Amino acid sequence: MAPQLPAPARAEERRIDTLQPIARLTLGSHQSRVYHPGSGRMVNEQQHRAGLAFVYGKVAAHGKFKGEQRLRQAEGDHILSIARQPGAEQALRQQLQQLGFRAALRQSQALPKDSAEMYELPNEAAWLHFTQEQLPELRRQGWRIVVQPGFAYDLASVDDWYAELDETPEQRWFDLELGILVEGERISLLPVLLDVIRKHPALLAPANLARRADDEMLRVPLGKRSAVNDRPLQVLLPFGRLKPILATLGELYLREQPSGDRLRLERLDAARLGGLEALPLEWHGGERLRDFARRLQDFARQPCAAPAGLNAELRPYQLEGLSWLQTLRALEVGGILGDDMGLGKTLQTLAHLLLEKQAGRLDRPALVVMPTSLIPNWQDEAARFTPELRVLTLHGPSRQKHFAEIAGYDLLLTTYALLPRDIEQWLQLPLHLLVLDEAQNIKNAGSKAAQAASRLVARQRLCLTGTPLENNLSELWSLFHFLLPGWLGDARTFTRTYRTPIEKHGDSDRLQHLIGRIRPFLLRRRKEQVAHELPPKTEILHWVELTPAQRDLYETVRLAMDRKVRDEIDRKGLARSQIIVLEALLKLRQVCCDLRLVKGATERPRGGSSGKLDNLLEMLEEQLAEGRRVLLFSQFTSMLALIEESLQQRGIDYVQITGDTRDRRTPVRRFQNGEVPVFLISLKAGGTGLNLTAADTVIHYDPWWNPAAENQATDRAYRIGQDKPVFVYKLIARGTVEEKIQQLQTRKAELAASVLEGTGDADWRLQQSDIDALLAPLEG
Repeated sequence: MAPQLPAPARAEERRIDTLQPIARLTLGSHQSRVYHPGSGRMVNEQQHRAGLAFVYGKVAAHGKFKGEQRLRQAEGDHILSIARQPGAEQALRQQLQQLGFRAALRQSQALPKDSAEMYELPNEAAWLHFTQEQLPELRRQGWRIVVQPGFAYDLASVDDWYAELDETPEQRWFDLELGILVEGERISLLPVLLDVIRKHPALLAPANLARRADDEMLRVPLGKRSAVNDRPLQVLLPFGRLKPILATLGELYLREQPSGDRLRLERLDAARLGGLEALPLEWHGGERLRDFARRLQDFARQPCAAPAGLNAELRPYQLEGLSWLQTLRALEVGGILGDDMGLGKTLQTLAHLLLEKQAGRLDRPALVVMPTSLIPNWQDEAARFTPELRVLTLHGPSRQKHFAEIAGYDLLLTTYALLPRDIEQWLQLPLHLLVLDEAQNIKNAGSKAAQAASRLVARQRLCLTGTPLENNLSELWSLFHFLLPGWLGDARTFTRTYRTPIEKHGDSDRLQHLIGRIRPFLLRRRKEQVAHELPPKTEILHWVELTPAQRDLYETVRLAMDRKVRDEIDRKGLARSQIIVLEALLKLRQVCCDLRLVKGATERPRGGSSGKLDNLLEMLEEQLAEGRRVLLFSQFTSMLALIEESLQQRGIDYVQITGDTRDRRTPVRRFQNGEVPVFLISLKAGGTGLNLTAADTVIHYDPWWNPAAENQATDRAYRIGQDKPVFVYKLIARGTVEEKIQQLQTRKAELAASVLEGTGDADWRLQQSDIDALLAPLEG
């Protein structure tokens, strides 16, 4: 029989009644699929939990209790019996609740079930605030913090930000990498941000980005694991730093860039790097590119002095323009001087040329190409302001004999019509500067003038125009295709990337990206911004009624054209039916002007051939009786002929410029000297190149939907040198196509303002509803 072992000694129990609990907070996250009532679908949702437990020695407890509860813990030969402290535990709960935590009502796999009391925060912002601001304080107070693997707010710190530029001088492009330093490793942000934009496009959309405070944070997973503890790396990025990055690098929104750590950009896009200079970045490489960006951005802060011998006092904005032109020349790039009409683009260009000559750089001639009507203006202003420049005009049948001597001149003048004819001679002459005045004349890149201008060799190319964009974005592309070939891509790429999204879909993100690219190479000032000495300008819509005969014919033409237009749209679609639409509008506009434009008849029909002409003559008599000086514009030279006949019958003196006018100086001189009170001008022939500040009244007889052309015409009178208030009248036949065009004109002006001045969203689309409105019947 085996001997019996003695019974083990019973462990002595020690009671501990005053041990205070230590709070233990466990943090975890879990990705789950939940039903979303709004969409009626299952969606991914990330849940986060904070589990609160109370540690007494080596054991932990959680949950509320009644009466007394003791915890048992073995320690050597003793058993510790520890009394829980309900008051202390409740104080710790309340402290957590004061930080914004509430008891979690739904179960989650973020933390093991029944391991702790489960709490949650209402949103991401609260979790970020807690982990960044409040959690460190809990640690300092002695709370034990346990972070489970995969906790979404287990964030690494960003030690530094950097930018790396890789440029090869002989290439047209450069590579840019923007990144952060985390745990000693450089991590590119570009693929990270691109991934966020693709997965959550609304999160970083420009409109939403603008509403974010600079100190708000974006939690971003980096797609890497920590080399320290193998946890997934994620960081917080302040919106104050993301805004300039995303505003500068709009390519990230185009979603056409290949994946990788770097962004490949055209060399000229280095002009946008100035938007990153304000960020605390550690730059590596790209000194030339950064200098390029800084000089384009800072030109206005160091305006150059006007050249000696310039017979004019340049205003501050003109000195700024001169500094810009000089900066472009030094950087060997072109640009568009897009000031409003009448702000002195010619004078700024002449001052630029004079500076070039005095610096010894004008060792080749400069060539200015312009409409024929501007030749006298350039001759006069060059002789007046820069007599030091030797000027040769190559115009007229005798111009060929002067080509042999052009190398001896500083400034050469020719026209768009003659440039293609003389292209072989021009190709033999390298130029210092090539300037296109009224550069909208090459808005069609396929025109002979545009193609000829692009072939010329010059150190610098400039465009002068108050209307860089009149009808659509392809016109702007054509100007930049001349200035900086290839920079905005070919015509098809530009249409796909910018024109279609902006014009057809109102894509504001693409619009802002285009604005950011062209802004360094486009200097545009409006009269309201810089010419504060100008008197006020008042625009007045002057409504007129059609005569009974006009109304009858208008409705007849409208019905016929309405049927013709709709048949064409049914066959070809709206986009390919523009010609027939314009034909319909032309005929209806002619009826509004005068029946004789349509019918060619001389007899006076019932009620007269034109309610508008009768109204105009009454207006003129009133205006002239008040001593007004009037510019009268029409797109139809045949209408000007009818107006001329009526003025002669009433004995009203006038002068006139149309496309047939050869001597433009004489009518301008007579009007400016006060010899005649009325100036008749065809919009095409006289809408540019005239300085008529003696006028105080402008009348547009037949408004058209191109506001740029109308504004140019108005600016014959409303320009520097005008000291009288200017009144602008638009004669509009009530209820007709002219009234509908006036409404469309506002939208077209908004497109130009959006692109050239960055004032808002663009939405210019001629829709079926527009056609319905334009061809609507007369009321009554």
